[in-house]
Amino acid sequence: MLRNGGPPEAARLTGDDLPGVATYAAHDADGQLIGCVGLFPEACPDLAEHPGKGWRIRGMATADGWRGKGVGAEVLQAALDHVVAEGGGLVWCNARTPAVPFYERAGFQEIGEPWDDPEIGPHVRMWRAV
Repeated sequence: MLRNGGPPEAARLTGDDLPGVATYAAHDADGQLIGCVGLFPEACPDLAEHPGKGWRIRGMATADGWRGKGVGAEVLQAALDHVVAEGGGLVWCNARTPAVPFYERAGFQEIGEPWDDPEIGPHVRMWRAV
């Protein structure tokens, strides 16, 4: 699902195994992975003065055929619930521009200017307090 269908190694992110990183996944009735999200403790570079702990969403994806069915919203909610359990804070991500409406429905807002990642396309940073 991640990295446009590349090999599994392409979905591995630097820091995946660091303390404090949380990963949530959704599976279908057959046990197939259909959605995932990684949550990293990391301050938002655009909101360094925010009083809450920073949490970065990385590696969020939903499998083809499952988009628009609530899977992404469920794994995102699991990540937000994790932040609440850890005392709250600021959650942010570098969102692909087609995913902006998804994050807006979850209460995120854009910050900064959009940019193009040559490997995975146009992005914009988004955030919300939890």
